[in-house]
Amino acid sequence: MAKLLVGLGNPGKKYQITRHNVGFLLLERLADLWGITLNREKFSGIFGEHHLPHEKVILLMPQTFMNLRGDCVPPWVSYLKIAPEDLLVVHDEIDLPLGRMKAQRASGPAGHKGVRSIIERLGSKDFNRLRIGVGHPGGQKNVVDFVLSPFISEEQELLEDTLNLGIEALKVFIQKGLDPVARMVNKKDLLGPTDPNGEGSE
Repeated sequence: MAKLLVGLGNPGKKYQITRHNVGFLLLERLADLWGITLNREKFSGIFGEHHLPHEKVILLMPQTFMNLRGDCVPPWVSYLKIAPEDLLVVHDEIDLPLGRMKAQRASGPAGHKGVRSIIERLGSKDFNRLRIGVGHPGGQKNVVDFVLSPFISEEQELLEDTLNLGIEALKVFIQKGLDPVARMVNKKDLLGPTDPNGEGSE
């Protein structure tokens, strides 16, 4: 059996610590924790493997740019012969503030080009997603510049807390699937009081 964890981001040092790369940041943090290196190449992505009793976990970072993510993920799904419930895509979400995240299955792309590309190439939106809030600039015309900007110094502590929660969410997903992750993170607000609705955009 195998689980495929996909972090979305843009390749290259100039994007390394930007908001759009929070999916990369989380997978790199988990790889460090497990002592594995994400440096093997296959299907336009770099990956590493972690072996657990009765299960293999693949950490995958596609190396195509965001609107071509579908060139990488579907070949991996076919290669591993995994079911939709064993695929988790981790990505940034501008409609959630930093300190919030949302676990969902079979939801639309909500304007995220990487997710849209994966849906189009898979021919289905029936897979799991962990949406990590990075905040919103407040104006539509500023969105591209905003997501390609780095986290500011005042956000670093909250970013660390968010990544730590994300690590725990990935561990729970590997062991128990998406539903316990949703119960764990969807109503949790690292900024303050719990949101009773746990809402974000579709």
